[in-house]
Amino acid sequence: MEYTFSDKISNLQPSAIREILKATADPEIIPLAAGNPAPDAFPVEEVQKIASDILAANPVGALQYGVTEGYQPLRDTVAKWMKDKENIGRDFDSVLITSGATQIMDLVTKVLCNEGDTVICEEPSFIGSLNCFRSYGCKLKGVPVEADGMDIDALEKTLSETDNAKFIYTIPNFQNPSGATMSLEKRKRLYALAKKYGVIILEDNPYGDLRVTGENVATIKSMDEDGIVVYAGSFSKILAPGIRVAYCVAPQAITAKMTVGKQAEDVHTPMLNQMIVYEWFKNYDVNAHIKKIQDIYRKKLSLMCDLIDEELGDFVEYVRPEGGLFVWCKLPDSVNMLDFVRRAVEKKVAVVPGTAFLCDDKADTQYIRLNFSTPADDGIVRGIKALAELSKEY
Repeated sequence: MEYTFSDKISNLQPSAIREILKATADPEIIPLAAGNPAPDAFPVEEVQKIASDILAANPVGALQYGVTEGYQPLRDTVAKWMKDKENIGRDFDSVLITSGATQIMDLVTKVLCNEGDTVICEEPSFIGSLNCFRSYGCKLKGVPVEADGMDIDALEKTLSETDNAKFIYTIPNFQNPSGATMSLEKRKRLYALAKKYGVIILEDNPYGDLRVTGENVATIKSMDEDGIVVYAGSFSKILAPGIRVAYCVAPQAITAKMTVGKQAEDVHTPMLNQMIVYEWFKNYDVNAHIKKIQDIYRKKLSLMCDLIDEELGDFVEYVRPEGGLFVWCKLPDSVNMLDFVRRAVEKKVAVVPGTAFLCDDKADTQYIRLNFSTPADDGIVRGIKALAELSKEY
């Protein structure tokens, strides 16, 4: 049978990251292309005990249907945590629990955008979100990312030239893939521009707790007195991505529509998973765990960047990030980036081509993304040394 697919899905390409990760099924491949938390960052024993206790004490509650908005004790916990830690949450806001942060991007697009509307994105930006926006028939307009975050002058120009921009998508902390952190001044200017032009801000902050150096910067959502910021947070990077629990803090009028949209997708986030997260907060020192994983990533980031300086310092350009999971490296203009990526795989090293993160996936770039959280330390060493050997061939 010949299959005919919808226009929305026919034009979507598989995630370059996921395609490259297929190569990592080979145990000899060093996975500098992934974005998985380090294995020793998981609180495995705590989760085992929590799950066992829940299934012993309240198995029906854990296995039954729940409300779409989320497990109320967890919603209350998230609301308090966000208020205490980030000064997030106003009287007009509410919390929605979702099945991973990507579902937030999906629901926001579903409720705010019609086909042909424009989403303004940082460029480069996270491929998962870009493909989500594309799947709803949105047009993407990219705004360059500088060392201190989005180019705000370019953003203002884009807003002034765009009649149907529905929201601005930003990852202000340790941006994926660039690793850049948006300055406080730029966050304030971004908020002011969104207010001026009547555009929502979608603030995606999955890496905010992974700061390993420097000072915390106030979230854009903490500035929101006008109900124009939707905040996306996740437990994937501090607890476990496989649990698929994330949270959205947004004006209640928006979360109400997102709730209706979620009912058509998965009804609700799995109850057992939500209960695990709630009990983790209730019975364990979450801040101590975050400090532990910060220590892990501080060491791994320093190891990778020091090796890049030693082995690739004359070949690539990059800005050392203050946290997150990624290092964004620019190859020389004389090097064919895609050829470099292919030849890296031949040398048993997987990296992500920078084209995966562009609003126009047919555009060119000299960048590649490296991940330091997934491989073991010896894998980082071997991987960078292998890339250094490859660089000599150019």
